[in-house]
Formats: sequence, C-alpha cells, structure tokens
Amino acid sequence: MNLNYKELLPQDFAASSRVWIYQGNRLFSLSEALQVEELLNAFAGQWLSHGTAVKGFATLFFGQFIILMADESATGVSGCSTDGSIRLIKQIEQQFNVQLFDRQLLAFVIKDKLQLIPMSQLNYAAENNFIDGETLYFNNTVQTKEELENKWIIPAKDSWLASRIQFKKEVIS
Repeated sequence: MNLNYKELLPQDFAASSRVWIYQGNRLFSLSEALQVEELLNAFAGQWLSHGTAVKGFATLFFGQFIILMADESATGVSGCSTDGSIRLIKQIEQQFNVQLFDRQLLAFVIKDKLQLIPMSQLNYAAENNFIDGETLYFNNTVQTKEELENKWIIPAKDSWLASRIQFKKEVIS
C-alpha cells in the first residue's frame, strides 16, 4: 500500500492550518470517489467565513478519508464556516450511504491493506496478533497540517491507543 500523501498537500498552506479528518466506514468505489472529489473541490472553492473566502483545501485520501484544511493565517474559520463543512460531510454520507462520523471505527494498515477495527475489538485484535505496537494506525485526531504530515499515520504504540491496548511483549530468544 502506497502511503505517500504528503506531496499531495498544498505547499503554500501554513503548518498551523486547521485540519479535519472524516473516515468512511468503507472504501468509496472509483466512480463514487470521483464524485466526492468534485463535491470537495467545489466546496473548497466556495468556502466562506462571514462572507470572506477561506483559503481551503479538501480531498479524498486512500479512497476512505476526507481531509478538509483551512489556512487560518489568511482568514479565520468561524462557526458558520465549520457548519458549512459539516453540512457537506452529512450530504456525502446521505448521497453515498457511508458513515463518516463513527469515531469508534479505527483504521490500520494490516497486511498492506487498510483495515477497520471497532474500538471494542482492539484488545482481541492485539491478543490474536492482528495488530501490534508497530502496526500503522491512522490517527484521525490530528488538528493541524504539521500534525497531518508527521503524526497521522504512525505506529500504534506511538498513538493515544498505547494506553488502551495490551500489546504482547516480544520474546527475544
């Protein structure tokens, strides 16, 4: 699985740009992904905060993650502009019958594929060697462009999950 995404991020956005990540509960089909990209591009091009254009970016990564970014060094994002982005995400949920607000579904790279594991099944997954501390995890709690670049796809042991999962200790013989 090719995890290179950083070069697809806008280079002219400040490191402190705000980021929102919405993870789908399934992969979008190719035709759906193209339609979603159209909706995201249209939204980013018309994103307003109190009538002023927001320097925005919106895209779909890995066919499953909607990334919204606002460079607030240009224009701050208000409650109204955040509400507009939520309306867009809800529209995508309805139009494509996908869930984008389920924070209990966690994404990992397992056997070179994106796999979703319900939070309630994390310890089971660790006990049965589906995941370990080195398994790459999509940390959707990142809030800035800098965090998106450096702390989004990280080993599970380096994430907030480390305190929630009992990883097996490796036995060295």
